[in-house]
Amino acid sequence: MNVPYWIAHRYFFSRKKRSFISMLSILSMLGVGVGTMALVVVLSVFNGMEELNRAIFKTFEADITISPKQGKRFTVSADLLTRIRQTPGVGLVTSVIEDNALARYADAQTVVKLKGVEDNYLQRRQLDTAVVEGRLQLRETNANFAIVAEGVRNELSIRREDVLTPLELWYPQRGATLTVLSDDAFNQQALNVAGVFFIEQRYDDYVIAPIGVVQALVDYEPGELTNIEIQLASNAGLASVKKALQPVVGENLQIRDRDDLNTDLYRAIRIEKLFVALTLSFIILVASMNIFFSLSMLVIEKKEDIRILNAMGATPGLIRRIFLTEGTIIALIGALVGLALGVGLCWLQEEYGFVRMGTVSSIIDAYPVRVEIEDLILTGTVVTLITLLTSWFPAQRAARSMA
Repeated sequence: MNVPYWIAHRYFFSRKKRSFISMLSILSMLGVGVGTMALVVVLSVFNGMEELNRAIFKTFEADITISPKQGKRFTVSADLLTRIRQTPGVGLVTSVIEDNALARYADAQTVVKLKGVEDNYLQRRQLDTAVVEGRLQLRETNANFAIVAEGVRNELSIRREDVLTPLELWYPQRGATLTVLSDDAFNQQALNVAGVFFIEQRYDDYVIAPIGVVQALVDYEPGELTNIEIQLASNAGLASVKKALQPVVGENLQIRDRDDLNTDLYRAIRIEKLFVALTLSFIILVASMNIFFSLSMLVIEKKEDIRILNAMGATPGLIRRIFLTEGTIIALIGALVGLALGVGLCWLQEEYGFVRMGTVSSIIDAYPVRVEIEDLILTGTVVTLITLLTSWFPAQRAARSMA
């Protein structure tokens, strides 16, 4: 029989009357439970925000992007494109030219991010769920079209149904002397707007156009690109495809997935998550101080029991384990209740979305949450360490009282 557990169990569960120490123990459990619940919920919210960002990036960015390590353009041969397409796991390969340009519509103008893409770009079907007006179309017979972000549409007051007013794209000519008085210093292209999309504010300044139009606008030579975007074949492994592509493209090009393109954002989320977790851990530590006080008072209350156990041959180590077990029971019940409540609240939020984002422009209505087993293990470990820390000193005091 586990004597320390049996005695600690009797102290906690078998009190004939509720004393102040009992109430303090209950408060300790509540404090640990609330802190544990808060830690689980907050960590899950950060997980949900990270997952939401991945879903947003997946709506616009390719699975893999190949770009130069230095500079913004590189020359791609037909042989290289063929070898990339033949790499196992590669699905759709899209050549891209991306740069800033001046967009003008009627009397309004703004700087946009111009993305020139091949016709197969629309086969990726990423923007299908993001269209808010019009259609996704880049070419029709001999006509070229642009797909603009809602931010560009609002900034320029574009009326898609007005086919007589085109969207003008301006870009400085190579080697030309820039002057606001001379239109000859700029290349110009005019497109009708086929559709408008909205994903998230960071993509609100994009204009998507046929790559031939953009190539002529920015004076790129045939084969010059800024990126090659790759959509993976179904069931293809991202890591294995990246590894297979590196010897194909050589050392002068870099291969990045969506996470690589947004490393700074993910790092900021994880750092904020770390500091919030540390803050809540300190709150749990403060709440656990009640365990310290309740055990200290219990040691005083049970002095007679300690003397009897000493007379029966109990060692200081046994006495110490009794009060450590008592603190562990208090914290364990609080932690289990907190974990259950935290997971339950996250499930309710995920299913019913009780807590709303509160902004009209948000792409989702409620805060996203995702519970990860690693966070539950981390929370349990934090509570265990704090419990041992706050229980050790009263237990050690009880052991010394036998001397």
